[in-house]
Amino acid sequence: MKFHRLISVILHPIVIPTIGVLLFLSIMPHEVKKERQYLLISIVFFSTYIIPLISLIILKSLGFINSFQAESIKERKIPLFIMLLIFYLLGKNLINIPDFKELGMLFFGTNFSLALVYLLFSAQIKSSLHIMSLSSTLGFFLIYGNLYSISTLPITIVIIILTGVLASSRLHLKAHNQKEIYLGFFIGLIGQYIASSML
Repeated sequence: MKFHRLISVILHPIVIPTIGVLLFLSIMPHEVKKERQYLLISIVFFSTYIIPLISLIILKSLGFINSFQAESIKERKIPLFIMLLIFYLLGKNLINIPDFKELGMLFFGTNFSLALVYLLFSAQIKSSLHIMSLSSTLGFFLIYGNLYSISTLPITIVIIILTGVLASSRLHLKAHNQKEIYLGFFIGLIGQYIASSML
């Protein structure tokens, strides 16, 4: 049980964006000054980890959510809306920076996925945000590698393995059923392909 909880924390949706940026910087075809890389990582970490974490603490203290897991659809609406706004602003700004414009696609693609998840709330359909975050990152690196003829095979293999481990953990913890796991996976991929066709 502890292992599955640990995996869910390490691969939490608010952690994945920073991991995605680190992986992107590791395979960039051109060199970028370390100072700019550190600044990018700091901005992404603060925007996608610190702000959502503070938001959850505030929402819990105000009684909008019962726990930091925000398990019900009703509890997930406000945190998800905050993430939608953050990812949109990150995508909009990054896509205008030549060195990091490809990352704009990562955040816009994830934003499309989050929007699909939010729309499904109206039909009372829940999907796994944990799996969606990883599959969105997977979709980005598949597209990025294809567009720029860069080998992303090692990264994609690792992400696929981690997705399998994470899916197993989420099922073991009874946080989701199989339908919600598969739905999260396909929504994550679809969002990236929508972004790549539009940008």
